[in-house]
Amino acid sequence: MTMQLTAVFEKVPEGYIAFVEELPGANTQGATMEEARTNLQEAVEMVLDANRVLAEESLNGHTVIREAFVIVSK
Repeated sequence: MTMQLTAVFEKVPEGYIAFVEELPGANTQGATMEEARTNLQEAVEMVLDANRVLAEESLNGHTVIREAFVIVSK
């Protein structure tokens, strides 16, 4: 599955700050663009994992249906 998100990088005196427009909470920083990109990848993975855990905890004991959800952009 491929999903395209938008990474935003801003140059600051200490290096770069970075975030993903479509994913609140996915933000980080790095001394270089490469470091900021790597850190942002990790931040996105951490946010998605944390959201999964929170969803599982809130649905504990409920009967639910889970299925793959693919986003296709035009």
